[in-house]
Amino acid sequence: MTLRQKLVPAVERASVILDLVAEAKRYPTVSDMARETGLPKSTVHGLCTTLTHLGLLMRRSDQTYVLGPHLLKWSNAFDRQTDIAAEFAALWDQSPIVDKAIVSLCILDDLDVVFIAARQRSALERFAVRPGMRLPAAFCAAGKAILARWPDHDIERAFRSFPVPLTERSVRDLGALLEEIRQIRSDGVAVEIGQCHRGVTNFGAPVLNSLNRTVAAVLISIDVEDVPQSVMRDLAAYASALANRLSRRLGAEAGP
Repeated sequence: MTLRQKLVPAVERASVILDLVAEAKRYPTVSDMARETGLPKSTVHGLCTTLTHLGLLMRRSDQTYVLGPHLLKWSNAFDRQTDIAAEFAALWDQSPIVDKAIVSLCILDDLDVVFIAARQRSALERFAVRPGMRLPAAFCAAGKAILARWPDHDIERAFRSFPVPLTERSVRDLGALLEEIRQIRSDGVAVEIGQCHRGVTNFGAPVLNSLNRTVAAVLISIDVEDVPQSVMRDLAAYASALANRLSRRLGAEAGP
């Protein structure tokens, strides 16, 4: 089977429409796009209606189309993730290896953390990291580290509906989450034990950009819950140091 046969036709056609609008020397109409693509006018009209509803196109008063604002969100996200991921990889290459741990880079998407990069010496038995993996920010140390940079009223507004716990150790409600957040602000590092995966301890620290805004978090994961206090301190300090170094590489004036 060829690659073209595997493509989803509707998605491919939508991509063609967006490319056409992006490259057009004048704002195209549905008729223009149907003529350029060879697609039925009704098909192009349906595609444009859907893309407009999703914010990927905008229809002007003269019934022509321009690219929509949602594409800017994707563009900014791509730039942000690409830059941070590249700096994370470069920093990892210069850093001492953490034995039997996974070091990940996560960003916040709505109320989930999304894993965009990871480095590891060996896989963990209970915690398999892959790019694009999502976890609720309320339970993951990376998400808690980012949320700790938010004002309480923003957290309260965001978590009016609380996510379903992932394990028996997951924080249960907004009040308990806020208690954890206040401790994280005091410590500077989020430590989460078994809240996302049984038997896994995570350490999260926020990453800042040149405007001192939180753009990501470093997450260190180890395949055990019963961690000696000395090891806890060392891993928390490593997460904080790595996040601070990455923040400085992104132009932040100082660590979080």
